[in-house]
Amino acid sequence: MSERFATKVIHAGEGRGKPYDAVTMPIVQTSTYAFADTEAIVDFLKAKDAEVPDRRDEYGRYSNPTQSAVERKVASLEGGERALLFATGMGAITTLLLTNLSHGDHLVVASSTYRQTRNLVMDHLARWGIEASFLPDGSLGDLERALRPNTKLILCEAPTNPYLRVIDLERVGAIAKAHGIVTAIDATFATPVNLRPLDHGIDLVIHSATKYLGGHNDLLAGVVIGSAARLSPIETLRGVLGGVGSPHDAYLLLRGLKTLDLRVRRQNETGQRIAEFLRDHPLVREVHYPGLDAHPDHETAARLMAGFGGVVSFEVEGNRDQTSRVIDALQIPYIGPTLGGVESIAQQQSIFISLDPAKRPKYGISDSLIRYAAGIEDADDLIADLDQALRASVAKGEDE
Repeated sequence: MSERFATKVIHAGEGRGKPYDAVTMPIVQTSTYAFADTEAIVDFLKAKDAEVPDRRDEYGRYSNPTQSAVERKVASLEGGERALLFATGMGAITTLLLTNLSHGDHLVVASSTYRQTRNLVMDHLARWGIEASFLPDGSLGDLERALRPNTKLILCEAPTNPYLRVIDLERVGAIAKAHGIVTAIDATFATPVNLRPLDHGIDLVIHSATKYLGGHNDLLAGVVIGSAARLSPIETLRGVLGGVGSPHDAYLLLRGLKTLDLRVRRQNETGQRIAEFLRDHPLVREVHYPGLDAHPDHETAARLMAGFGGVVSFEVEGNRDQTSRVIDALQIPYIGPTLGGVESIAQQQSIFISLDPAKRPKYGISDSLIRYAAGIEDADDLIADLDQALRASVAKGEDE
């Protein structure tokens, strides 16, 4: 039977016959796995050399039953042959890049990619003789001009952080395939509920599973999804670098995934309502949300995405201090540098980048920008809180 998404998030990758007849997948908390005898070791090594799928476990740095259940589930949700779990999202990105790039290679990166990904490319890959070109947001016409004979990888986000730009994945995939280039999309903000990049011709999908996939702000994890052939060398390097997720985090992620469909659909609805409210607010200068007609990528997002997500970025009227007053006046969201959980979280992103105003412009983040990640609280409460915070910030500014 072909299962729909809401059924897959519950059952995919786990099977019915779990150890001890448990309904939920147990945490297999072990670092190594014993063999009955030498013959069992020989049989395992033969299966390993032949890359037999679903072979038994050997050592915790390479695989774990709880981890494997998560990988099977995420692969099913994304429509990929395989998935690999990592200790963090940056562990996933770093291992993917190091697997696909060597000294003398070139990659193309979207300009508004996550700042730590940008730092990895600029500060570390450059030291190892790997060159990069940054593609301006929405400038697909510049993509082919950015390619070189030694271009090996195109790395983008969809939607991007924090301006929520949505690149035309089908065009990116077609251009890359015509030149024999690997494509990778960080789809953390979208989740497979809203977007499945593999369906649009992309080779590899990345998630910071810390965010929406986990959904409860209680774990760190990253995932890469794609074909078995593309993931095999990434898996080998993961075993060398050691960035594997823990069994306990794998269990928390497995539990969080079961409510992914419910949570993200709620956050889609809330995000749209917040964006429409802020769009019409007299104290807000600009709203960045792909669900709004005025967003530069609205048509692309509407074609590719099933929903527009729970993150809304907006710029308030006034300077940096005025923006900080809005943040401080919010009563429901926490202030912090993450997103995708059941609790709403807001941040003035430029401050998290650097306190030095001279260092912020290269990231293109306005001092008046607020990134608001809606949780699953009541949307009316969140909107009322935003309204009072915006108005209170003006009153406090006048008092000062």
